[in-house]
Amino acid sequence: MTSLTFLPLVVPLLIGISILLIQSLGLKRQRLISFLGAVTLVWVSINSLLVSLEGEPQVFILGNWVAPYGIVLVLDQFSAMMVLITSLLAIGAIWYAIAQQIDGKGAHFHTLFHIQLFGLNGAFLTGDVFNLFVFFEVLLLASYGLILHGGGRLRTKAGLHYVVINLIGSTLFLFAVGALYGILGTLNIADMAVKIAELPVEDYGIVTAAGLLLLLVFGLKAAMFPLYLWLPQAYANASAPVAALFAIMTKVGLYAIIRVHGTLFGSTAGDLAYFYMPWLLALGLITLLLAALGVLAAKGLREQIAYLVLTSVATLLIGIGLNTPAALSGSLYYLIHSTLIAAGFFLLADMITRGRGVYGDQFESGNPIYKGILLGSFFIFAAIAMTGLPPLSGFFGKLLILSAALEHDWFAIILITILISGLFIIIAVARSGSILFYQTQINQKPEITPFNKYAFFAVILLLATSPILVILANPITAFTESTALQLLDKIQYIDSVLNALPIERPQP
Repeated sequence: MTSLTFLPLVVPLLIGISILLIQSLGLKRQRLISFLGAVTLVWVSINSLLVSLEGEPQVFILGNWVAPYGIVLVLDQFSAMMVLITSLLAIGAIWYAIAQQIDGKGAHFHTLFHIQLFGLNGAFLTGDVFNLFVFFEVLLLASYGLILHGGGRLRTKAGLHYVVINLIGSTLFLFAVGALYGILGTLNIADMAVKIAELPVEDYGIVTAAGLLLLLVFGLKAAMFPLYLWLPQAYANASAPVAALFAIMTKVGLYAIIRVHGTLFGSTAGDLAYFYMPWLLALGLITLLLAALGVLAAKGLREQIAYLVLTSVATLLIGIGLNTPAALSGSLYYLIHSTLIAAGFFLLADMITRGRGVYGDQFESGNPIYKGILLGSFFIFAAIAMTGLPPLSGFFGKLLILSAALEHDWFAIILITILISGLFIIIAVARSGSILFYQTQINQKPEITPFNKYAFFAVILLLATSPILVILANPITAFTESTALQLLDKIQYIDSVLNALPIERPQP
């Protein structure tokens, strides 16, 4: 069972190395291995999720050194869910990149892609704060190459901003980790939680400051106000499959907040328990309003989708900040929805951009789009899903979060903020669809650009998750409720990690 904790790391790492070694054999073989690797990762992720449902967290002890002295990987329902979402994004993005031949526009696309998957899965599975930093750096290094894939002035400019802001975040991460290690003497998340529960009062100040610094770092990764300005241009200017994969990148920051802060400063932390929650809720509300204004002000479709990703991050921050099992469960449901739908929307935006020819994705009147009825229908579907209108999964996710907020002291502020921002988003997306598909130059014929039906299958694959989330809402919400309860049970996580036994070696 515990080997399944390790496989989501091994598979993308070996695939990435293998592609690098066979690069001289040509792009076709790279594509074959890359896609088969993505399919294998989906199979491993599904099995990992099934194992996580069987009971307590599975712990893999690297090097057979028990915690807190050794490095551990921890597979529970939350980490398994994130690994599965990542693998589904990967298969859709790789399929699209191959079908549109985007992967051939620069060197090492497939190697960097799988190394990023390795970093993402490592961040979701690690039980150690320092190794969380290491996996952050791995996924960021790969993302630096991917965001520049294909070249171009705007892509290079956005990539430079992305690199600089993340280097600053990495530096602050080390400061926070160093401060916590200096006080606690450990970096194992479970062991740190035990040490914080026993912390003398005179050390509260430095640990609180380090916790807020970590929140700043994770907020940067999640694109939380005021650290979100890097996201719109980075996502809007990345190639479509890269932007689709990047839909999970902001969720890494949210995952880290839930996992690290939720464990270190959870119910066992005494006077420091959940001290960061009011900050999280307030910043989530501010982020949502500003992101909604960004959706209104966007000048192009891909930029608008990037701001829609930001609105989903803000909604999740609000849900997490409510700090109840029901709110956390609703947030997990909305996280699944928002990640997969945003990825599909980025791929759809690329097909719309190709169909508009010289007008690209800019919101200005252009020639009719080739296959405009088909693309427009899917645009309406994706817009309804992303804006949270019924009957698709975005509506159910927001409804779950709002229902959980009914008893909260800030309910009126939360409700007004979500409603106003939702109105702004609906107006903006409706205007965008009108410009792209209706306010066309009717005296002109559509530009006959090749419509790649194989690439469109990736769009269908990702967007189809919204009706699936509605049809299977009962079992999926049952899973998210179970996951939320497991996340809030800090004792089970701590005991599973610290009491994990090394593998017995056979006697000679």
